[in-house]
Amino acid sequence: MRSRLAVLALAVVGSAVVTAASAGAAPGSSGSAGSSTGSEASDARFETLCTPTDPGLAEISGLVSTGETIYAIGDSGTDDEVWVLDNQCQVAGTVAVPPTPVDVEDMAMVGGRLWLSDTGDNLKVRQQVSLTDLDHVTGAGAMHLLTYPDGPHDAETLLVGRDGRPVIVTKEILAASGIYRPAGGATLDELGPGPAPLQRIGQIAYAPTDTPGSPMPVAGSILVTGGAVSADGRVVAVRTYTDVYLYPAPDGDIAAALTGATPVRVPMPDQPQGEAIAFTPDGDLLSASEANGGPLPPIQVLRGATGLVDLGA
Repeated sequence: MRSRLAVLALAVVGSAVVTAASAGAAPGSSGSAGSSTGSEASDARFETLCTPTDPGLAEISGLVSTGETIYAIGDSGTDDEVWVLDNQCQVAGTVAVPPTPVDVEDMAMVGGRLWLSDTGDNLKVRQQVSLTDLDHVTGAGAMHLLTYPDGPHDAETLLVGRDGRPVIVTKEILAASGIYRPAGGATLDELGPGPAPLQRIGQIAYAPTDTPGSPMPVAGSILVTGGAVSADGRVVAVRTYTDVYLYPAPDGDIAAALTGATPVRVPMPDQPQGEAIAFTPDGDLLSASEANGGPLPPIQVLRGATGLVDLGA
């Protein structure tokens, strides 16, 4: 993946602007770019929470926090189990992932179950992707197949709001990132084995920033690599390799937030390949990175992240 992104990096430098498509895009439509939503920069900063020591955590791509426990998963090749950590990054155990995933890129916890976003597709050849629900105690789980309406996409971001409806944001190199959800607005509980069709409901694209910390200069700052939703469903976080964008969603509508609200941009720590974020129940935001061939990077925390967003009256 890194070599492919590096080859195309120059093609995207300077080409992106922050745009949004209408949240009311018709089911199955491709969505069209709307006016710029902009972003508000924040001087808030992350700090180190703890540093993993187990080499099995070298490719963290998905993260979940319950406050007392951190769940982490790697991507393709290291995503056959979920790692269970304490708040000092010490491994308390692992949970096997059934069935065998292809490329897990993100993770969420809904209703006490982990949901793994097996949506990675660097070469864009997968005709089906999936979400896998997983009991974090017993390891019991089931796969729910999904299909895009417009061909394969690589996606590293899963967002689930308080309505239980999953939203997938794609990672595009030469185009805006698409926003997809199950056709008809199906919730996680309503997903069967599938394959179930997705519908495109909008798009987002970020302007390049000068924030350091990416496998490639500049281009890494516009590629969407992870996401999370606060415990109350009112703040949505979408990250690139270098920055995180915090969106107000006072009514819990993720699609409306991404396509219509002005986000707060917070520079991320200088990470070698940052792809994972997760809110704690108290509203802090955790960030983790792949090692990218170097030493294991720390898990970082942005204290009071939800408080940075104006949710209105």
